[in-house]
Amino acid sequence: MALDAGLVALAYYLAYWFRFDGEIPARYSDLFWRTLAFAVCGSVLCFVIVGMYRHWMRYSSQREYLKIAEGVVLAVLALIGYVVIVQPVLINSSEGLRPLTVPSGVLLVFGLLTGALLTGTRYAVHFFYVRPITGWRVRRDARSVLIVGAGDGGHLLQNELVKNPELGLRPIGFVDDNKTGRDVFGTTYDLDEVLADYEPDEVMIAIPSAPGELRGRVVSACREHGVPVKTVPTVFELLQGGSHLTRQLREVRVEDVLGRNPVTMEKSVGGYLTGRRVLVTGAGGSIGSELCRQIARVNPSRLVLVDHSEANLFEIERELVDERHVKTTVSVLADVKDEERMREVFAQHQPEVVFHAAAYKHVGLMEANPIEAVRNNALATRTLTEISGEAGVVSFVLISTDKAVAPATVMGASKALAEWAVEAANARFPETAFCAVRFGNVLGSSGSVVPIFRRQIAAGGPVTVTDPEMTRFFMTIPEAVQLVIRSGSLARGGEVYALDMGEPVSIMELAKQMIEFSGLKVGRDIGITIVGRRPGEKLHEQLFNSYETPEPTPAEKIRRAARPSVEPAWVEYVFDKVGLLVAEGDAAALAAAVSEFSTGRTAPAERSGGTAS
Repeated sequence: MALDAGLVALAYYLAYWFRFDGEIPARYSDLFWRTLAFAVCGSVLCFVIVGMYRHWMRYSSQREYLKIAEGVVLAVLALIGYVVIVQPVLINSSEGLRPLTVPSGVLLVFGLLTGALLTGTRYAVHFFYVRPITGWRVRRDARSVLIVGAGDGGHLLQNELVKNPELGLRPIGFVDDNKTGRDVFGTTYDLDEVLADYEPDEVMIAIPSAPGELRGRVVSACREHGVPVKTVPTVFELLQGGSHLTRQLREVRVEDVLGRNPVTMEKSVGGYLTGRRVLVTGAGGSIGSELCRQIARVNPSRLVLVDHSEANLFEIERELVDERHVKTTVSVLADVKDEERMREVFAQHQPEVVFHAAAYKHVGLMEANPIEAVRNNALATRTLTEISGEAGVVSFVLISTDKAVAPATVMGASKALAEWAVEAANARFPETAFCAVRFGNVLGSSGSVVPIFRRQIAAGGPVTVTDPEMTRFFMTIPEAVQLVIRSGSLARGGEVYALDMGEPVSIMELAKQMIEFSGLKVGRDIGITIVGRRPGEKLHEQLFNSYETPEPTPAEKIRRAARPSVEPAWVEYVFDKVGLLVAEGDAAALAAAVSEFSTGRTAPAERSGGTAS
């Protein structure tokens, strides 16, 4: 502001000087000195009003230059008003007394000079901080950086590195498969030669939507040359994090290179939740907490967090309130198995949309505790669907699993029964759109294979693999949750959706990649031990039963399982039978019953004469 004040004063003086060719008449010299203070202070005030001081000059852009033009025009008009109204001076002329005003030529030159000086200083400062790659402000000890991706993300990263020399990083050029130019040294397929020719100290992947195959290719080449690799966050991480790109750079993780194409972020996802009351069960779990994060972004009128774990509920509440400043959350400590308590919650908060993510999911534990598995995953889901239907909920979304397909474990069977409960509830409560969404393993969730492998590697090994031929589907938690929310907008009643998880990943290859990512060698530093499959563990997971037909939906990566309908009365019979066994505490009989019922899915359809829904 002080600099601008000095420039305004200079421009005002030069305007008079140029107008009168260096010989300013006495009366105009007096007018100049009488109005100089207002010309300076009034102009700076006008600049404040139009918003010229909201950020530093180094970030000046075309928008800033437009603000300068607005401020200069406002300043000239203010000066005219001041001279005419506040500081009128009368002079004698052939026509008698008349007011002395600032000549139009002075006003024109004053405006042009002020605009030019303000624009020039901002451009100079901006140029000082943001220059070409070979700029002269780079530190001598700066590490050279090769950027993968010459698109918007790559150039944004380049500008951040150049503007912040204290980072000690000097971008030298790009590698890109689709672009050419002076600073593009080749494609990722040429990375071996590029690394050998330019010898960068570090490589940074600047493509937030880069597929795993590309990231893997870059990491492999860099590992051969001993060059460290970092990556900008994924689209989901960028949305959840801050705006400073260089602070979010991180090491490439194994989930980045699994070879699957990431889900495209859709801005419209979740729009149907805006202004609505949304309830999430299991809100403190891996899936539930991410549901809460993404739902909070679309501004529901109320977000009710339900969980029976005090610690988990506290963590997600603090994150939403303290870090994300979400003011519409309500935390409810409750167990979905407690019907009376859940009816109280629904009566108090009157949710319009319910996401049911509360479930026991660890296969081994559920095999050892079948009663709790069925009580929590199946019976509680049936109860919750009834409460939702009676409360007039608009939409109910069940988080299901690929283990519900041809279930071979109690956990899978309990989730298959939960899908039945959703179907039956849809027939009883047609005003509520019930649906279930199946997907496979999500990376980073509690108990998943990736954190288990990480702990084993950190402990020095061995890494345990159940079967060398075993494969699993993988998807990141934010991607899976986005598709779950999208599925809720597609539901019309009774659908079972399955997310497109991409190609299955070999668990053996995953173990090898994680060992290599840790800078170790398989067999030499850490071994891999085959421990054999656990009871009921499948070699390959699947997303559809044999009696189901995958059908496309309007949403990419979401398919509907068209299947024979079930008779609600038969479902009631099954749940009454299972509920009785749970009440009696007969674990063996219960495990056998749920396995029989869940794998005999076609029997109800034959009884009801149902057709594909």
